[in-house]
Amino acid sequence: MTWTPARDEDAALVSGAGRFVDDLDPLPGTLVAAIVRSPHPHARIRGVDLTRARAHPGVAAVIGPEEIGAAVRPFPLSTSTPMPYLPSAVDTARYVGEPVAVVVAGDRYVAEDAAELVEVDYEPLDVVVDTRAALEPGAVLLHPEAGTNVATDRTFSFGAVDDVFARADHVVHGEYTFPRYSSVPMECYGVVAQWREESEGPAVECWANFHGPFTMVPVAAGSLGVPVSRFRLHVPADIGGSFGIKSGIYPYVVLMALASKHAGRPVRWTEDRSEHLLASSSGAGRAMAFSAAVSRDGAVEALRVDLVDDVGAYLRPPEPSTLYRCFGNITGAYDVPAVAIRARAAVTNRAPTGLNRGFGGQQLYFGLERLMDAVAARTGLDVAEVRRRNLVRAFPHRTPTGGLYDSGDYPAALDLLLAKGGYDELRARQESARAEGAYYGVGLALVVDPSGTNIGYVGLATPASERKPGRDKSGSTEIVRASVDLQGVVTVLLGSVPQGQGHATVARRVAARRLGLPVEQVRAVVDMDTASTPWTVTSGSYSSRFAPLVTSAVVAAVDRLAETVRAGASVLLGVDPAGLELADGSVRDPSSGASCLFRHAAGVVHWDPGSLPAGAPARLATEGEFVPPEAVAATAEDRINSSLCYGFVAEMVGVRIDPDTLLVTLDRVATVHDAGTVLDPVLIEGQVLGALVHGLGGAAYEEFRYSPAGQPTSATFLDYLCPTSAETAFELVSDHISSPSPLTPLGAKGCGEGSSMSLPVAYANAVADALAPAGVTIDSLPLHGEVVHQLLRGDVSWR
Repeated sequence: MTWTPARDEDAALVSGAGRFVDDLDPLPGTLVAAIVRSPHPHARIRGVDLTRARAHPGVAAVIGPEEIGAAVRPFPLSTSTPMPYLPSAVDTARYVGEPVAVVVAGDRYVAEDAAELVEVDYEPLDVVVDTRAALEPGAVLLHPEAGTNVATDRTFSFGAVDDVFARADHVVHGEYTFPRYSSVPMECYGVVAQWREESEGPAVECWANFHGPFTMVPVAAGSLGVPVSRFRLHVPADIGGSFGIKSGIYPYVVLMALASKHAGRPVRWTEDRSEHLLASSSGAGRAMAFSAAVSRDGAVEALRVDLVDDVGAYLRPPEPSTLYRCFGNITGAYDVPAVAIRARAAVTNRAPTGLNRGFGGQQLYFGLERLMDAVAARTGLDVAEVRRRNLVRAFPHRTPTGGLYDSGDYPAALDLLLAKGGYDELRARQESARAEGAYYGVGLALVVDPSGTNIGYVGLATPASERKPGRDKSGSTEIVRASVDLQGVVTVLLGSVPQGQGHATVARRVAARRLGLPVEQVRAVVDMDTASTPWTVTSGSYSSRFAPLVTSAVVAAVDRLAETVRAGASVLLGVDPAGLELADGSVRDPSSGASCLFRHAAGVVHWDPGSLPAGAPARLATEGEFVPPEAVAATAEDRINSSLCYGFVAEMVGVRIDPDTLLVTLDRVATVHDAGTVLDPVLIEGQVLGALVHGLGGAAYEEFRYSPAGQPTSATFLDYLCPTSAETAFELVSDHISSPSPLTPLGAKGCGEGSSMSLPVAYANAVADALAPAGVTIDSLPLHGEVVHQLLRGDVSWR
């Protein structure tokens, strides 16, 4: 029997034929780089001696603070706070692992040996690693010229928040902390860079496993002083996973390009796992406070939200995105008419942060859904009932912050979750366990899943009065190029830069269905070359853009091709092209039943365009774009529809805690997703499962921790724990409902992040429920046996 892979991408991956950055050798004579990193969390660089390293046999170039500071401009930031960020330390190192110098040699062994000969004279400085401590008066300043550790501080108010709180029957308050954690992709960062001096000026060409957003391309080019038109970036079809983390690779692209300039040859750098865990990127840690004004019947009538993100030593672009990505859906699944927000980003002596699967949503929903459990406790309502009473019910729904929820049926999804997940059964298990002296808890989380980010939300970091007229930012634009060759094979060229989600599989099938072709007659190309692949600054595989945006652009592109093919068929069939249908690999006249093959109709356009009807298109290579009108810039009142589409996830977790060992075990996970039209049932189930495991990592295992002295204590897999197959052997109940989006041609919404946002807090709610008889409060993650042990002892000093 012939095995047919579920995805087009699978056969190459399972047979070892994937094309990753480290497999590529695009340029002859490429040298290898090693990076010298700071061992100090905060230290003034008094001097750097590169003499011995440069004299080492086989070394081609060594660059340090002097060379980097003279050649590279600080990256443009989203705020005006003077906290300049360069790809390496120049005068002060601000986190352990920050690059200080780059050594280039003929191979990695020589480069690493020579890197040990770089002598750096450090003057250690005091450190601050705690988010809240960084805000205190007198805290150690990372950037003295700023006079503060607060990189951005904005307040917003929508509706009569103060009045509602003043008359509320209950005011429920909670303070929570969400940890930094990553996604530890299988392949670490990889860059190949070449600097060339040409008659028109310098040019840079790079290969990297970068996943976007492509807003970083002009940022990197500007740092090097190279026009975007002369900055060429290639991304291979396979990048070994990213989940957001590899958007932070661009400083290394800049470093390697400069190293190539000094070496006079192409330079390759491949990050090892220790470097990755030490200094690549992670999701932002967050300290937050939530308050709810609640009526006696459990209705949440207003919210106060105070968010403080720990962004590490620098506000590295695209931060402070984590604060604002979920601005439009900050009230979650609930019909809350008024909300006040304070959003701050604080710098600390930790590695800079960035995107991580579900970014912004993980942090938001941990606070909001823990708060909903607290509302249930205050009002005496069941945790499911208090959520039900507050759900949004009518669509489209405009949130007070400007989000436009396009479609949904939240009560139906909740009902399905409770029924199929066996809510009553889990409560019965809880009673039995408690009767035996064991701990058992049930946790819920309901989250709105935003997809198709409107980059206009970055403008919220700047007060409306300071935004320059005519310089607003907005959009969720995507572009796809489609063509038909001489044999009638259709190619769709994507700029979506997949991380392994199966973009080629879905794009082929969407195009084939739209053109009435067998899928074998369509091919998809996902390699990125910024010199030839259509892209926009919003391109990239972040924020679940593919299903709502890229597929919409595929539809637009192939529909234009269809118009041309109909024109060719009209010549062969002798009829008007307007009424022709594309189906079963043919073009058919429904009135007569006459037909011709798709490839023959396309052949007319290729070989005999002069025969086409007057005014008929003769283009068999065209582009289609999708520019949703709902993705507009923030208003003067700071309202914004921060995403195009809003899906929904209802999740339930049952946990059992052994009374002797305190081992926390997932008993059951039930999840219901509404992602609009399901484009591929196999792929969406894979996304759900993957997001669940990512969420479990943050819920129970993963955390980048630092000692009070600023030293990382989880920079290897001995200390940074990830879930394995053994930890995912829980009972899973998964189902879907479908509320197609009216805003996308196929009705599709994203589904790549949902459970990574909901599982951590559902898990926390379950553990809190289990430990409630012991009087334990859960306000942070991760939660594993050692944490439970400390909580039961009442010892919080370890946090």
